Amino acid sequence: MPELKEGSKAPDFTLATDTGDSLKLSSLAGNNVVLYFYPKADTPGCTKEACSFRDESPRLGAADAVVLGASPDPVSAVAKFKAKYNLPLSPRGRRTQGRREIRRLGRKTNYGKTYMGVARTTFIIGKDGRIAKIFPKVKVDGHTEEVLAALAAL
Repeated sequence: MPELKEGSKAPDFTLATDTGDSLKLSSLAGNNVVLYFYPKADTPGCTKEACSFRDESPRLGAADAVVLGASPDPVSAVAKFKAKYNLPLSPRGRRTQGRREIRRLGRKTNYGKTYMGVARTTFIIGKDGRIAKIFPKVKVDGHTEEVLAALAAL
């Protein structure tokens, strides 16, 4: 499958939400979409990232942005994470379905063990359905500001 690049059309993926429903990208037409992949709910880095998006939701909303988070966690874990930190009502997807290239896997190391896992990556999909910006290997600190700056440049 071809690598996703800035400027390319985003695949019309489907996310399973924290309620167990499905959400298709095409249902968000007319909005900017911030799709971020996080490795595991309720861990320090993922919590900090999600809460930063939550705290900046007024500014993200002003940029006509819908924020979607995706992780390999079970729907029940994502729902618990969302409730625990009062995260926005935006769908928090479990995993993407239908297009493998949108999923971000990478080599990770933890306590000396190397394995394949979800790479912290963010995509901004413009109102036109094209990938406006890709943030690979995201560093949590300052990331929401980077996303807001990229949205302002659209």
